[in-house]
Amino acid sequence: MPEKETLKRAAEDKREGKAPSTQAGEFVREEMDHIREGKHGARSTKQAIAIGLSKARRAGVKLPPPRKGAASEATRERAERDYQKGKEPAHAPSPKRSRATDSALKREGRQSASHAAISRHAHAAAEKRSGAQRHGAARAKHSSM
Repeated sequence: MPEKETLKRAAEDKREGKAPSTQAGEFVREEMDHIREGKHGARSTKQAIAIGLSKARRAGVKLPPPRKGAASEATRERAERDYQKGKEPAHAPSPKRSRATDSALKREGRQSASHAAISRHAHAAAEKRSGAQRHGAARAKHSSM
């Protein structure tokens, strides 16, 4: 369950007309904070980000699942399920499943949320994109400032 503060910040982003990915970024930030605080760990930075995006979709952020070919079929199906869950009224999570997830994540390392790990992930993610895509993103960011 996301913290109230995170939900408030995401709602504020939505009111300001910011993109769904920006709204979802609040949930990713929360996840990174949880890992840094030692609440739980993650196997990789990618997993930590995925957990945050999943929470965002379930909280009702209109973040569509990745397009075909952009992610594995299993990831797309899970994202689609989370997206649909976000459209329905929320109900209490299964305590047994929740405990199992928590205990599994507690066994994982804490390095996935370090500044170095996030930096490495950002660099690797940017490297996968074409120059034109990176240029377009930079222009979009610059024009909004």
